[in-house]
Amino acid sequence: MERATRLQAEMTARAGRLKAWFGGVNPYVLDTLLALASAAVSAWAVFCDNRGWPWWVYLLAVSTAFSLPWRRRFPGGAFLASGIPALALSIVAHSAQPQVELYGVIGIYTLANLGRDWQRWSMLAVLVVANILGTHSVNGMLFSLLMSVGSFVFGSVVREVRRLAQLERERAHEVGLRAASDAARAVAEERGRIAREMHDILAHAVSLMVIQAEAGPVVVRSDPDRAVKAFDAIADSGRDAMVQLRRVLGVLKEEGTGPVLAPQPKLAELAAVVERVRQAGIEVELELAGLDLPGQRTIPADVEAAAYRIVQEALTNTVKHSGADYAVVRVARTAMALEVEVADNGLGVTADPSKAVAASSGGRGLIGIRERAAACGGRAVTGPGAAGEGFLVSAELPLGA
Repeated sequence: MERATRLQAEMTARAGRLKAWFGGVNPYVLDTLLALASAAVSAWAVFCDNRGWPWWVYLLAVSTAFSLPWRRRFPGGAFLASGIPALALSIVAHSAQPQVELYGVIGIYTLANLGRDWQRWSMLAVLVVANILGTHSVNGMLFSLLMSVGSFVFGSVVREVRRLAQLERERAHEVGLRAASDAARAVAEERGRIAREMHDILAHAVSLMVIQAEAGPVVVRSDPDRAVKAFDAIADSGRDAMVQLRRVLGVLKEEGTGPVLAPQPKLAELAAVVERVRQAGIEVELELAGLDLPGQRTIPADVEAAAYRIVQEALTNTVKHSGADYAVVRVARTAMALEVEVADNGLGVTADPSKAVAASSGGRGLIGIRERAAACGGRAVTGPGAAGEGFLVSAELPLGA
């Protein structure tokens, strides 16, 4: 995007300089002034010849400039319209031709710059032959060749510069389109990331809150202490969800409001997640292995956050769909990767068809688990647990991806 903006600024600056040089003069006005100057030079050359040429010779000399105001629109036609009276003047009054044929220089330059390729090269061939055969001295031939070929070369150089400028504008436009496409893709990816984060947070918190809210009234008379704990768990889940939502949505605040963002969730916070699941009536065993060994480098933040969310989503699915009363969470660090496993002893994917669908698809949840693992360069596998019992979520997240 920066390169595209810089190229567009350079092209605008060049156009501004050209406009300043020519003062914003209309092209037809400028070409008309050139035509008048060329006609004046040709008429002056006839007058200075001192041979008393009749009026029609003056008219023939002046007519070589009549087509110049239309040279940009019809470069080939303008060149021919100037060349025919010039050829007639050369035949009937060769000595009355100007030393520097201004109309010829302008016409050759224009056709070399704006004409088609076959017109340009045909003109060059005719000019070279005419200059060699139509002059009476070697010096005159060399001067004529220098003037005509030089005008052709100058026009060709301007043509090439214009072509390169057009290519640069097209390249800048393509860079701008590519940058806009990259920005749109980044926005879409960020929206997907935020959607996954919000799904994980809300699904986990709401699931626990619903279960605790359903259990609270049942035991409020028979076991008041347990009811109090259930309502405390609802409050804790709600507060935790609010904190995490502020963390995720903080980046969406308007620019200039100065959002204070909390850090990404860490594996050390899994204990709180496990405790809330325990309060929902599922015994969870948490095992963290090799995370803080001496001499090891820090786990990348994206890998640690992905592992946290994978465990959170897996436990949410256990609470909502599995019917399990026991689950094991294992997070272990190896030399090259972070391994995550969440297994339960629930219905799995075979016992209850209705719950099997929920467990196997997981709605958006299991898709989000796979996407999180893939975003870190790893992979996630979901399916039946050991011996086909329960449900297992396993992920491997490379540490150096």
